[in-house]
Amino acid sequence: MSTHKQLVLLAVLALASTAAIAEESPNLGRLATPDEIAAYDIDASPDGSGLPLGSGTAKQGASVYAEKCLSCHGPEGQKGPVMQLVGGTGTIGVGQKPLKTVGSFWPYATSLFAYTRRSMPFYDSKSLTNDELYATTAYVLYLNGLIGENEAMNAETLPKVQMPNRDGFVPFKRGD
Repeated sequence: MSTHKQLVLLAVLALASTAAIAEESPNLGRLATPDEIAAYDIDASPDGSGLPLGSGTAKQGASVYAEKCLSCHGPEGQKGPVMQLVGGTGTIGVGQKPLKTVGSFWPYATSLFAYTRRSMPFYDSKSLTNDELYATTAYVLYLNGLIGENEAMNAETLPKVQMPNRDGFVPFKRGD
C-alpha cells in the first residue's frame, strides 16, 4: 500500500473515531485546565485560609478606590449609583434589620476581601493585584471606623478584624 493511501486511510479512521466520540458527547465544551481552575479557586475563609500574600493600608487604598471604585460606590463609599459600602452604624441589634453595608452587615473582613477579589471592579473583575485588594479592603474597613488609616491588612491581620455583625450570622457546616 502506498504512503498516500495509508495517509488517506488514517484520516478516514480518525474522522470515524471523532464522529463516534461526538455521538456519545453533548459537545458542550472541554475540560478546564489546572491553570483555569486555579484562577477561580480564590475563596478565603473567616480564619484567613485561602488569603494570598500581599499587604496594604487604608492610606494606600484611598488612591486605588478613587481610581477603580468611586464611580460605582461614590465618594467615601456613599452616594454612588451602586451598593453603599459605608454607614448603618446603630442598625445592628435585637429585632433590627441591619443595612447591607460593610460596617453593619458583613460578618467577616475576609468575606469582603474574597468578594472584592473575584468580583471587582465590576467592569474588569479579578484585575486587582493582591496589594491593591488588601489596600482597598483596608480603605473600606477604615471608612467604616473598623481599623486605623495606617494599619496594614494582610493574611495575618485581616481575619482578626472584628466586624460589628460577626455574631449576626449562623455559620454553615457541610452535612447539616
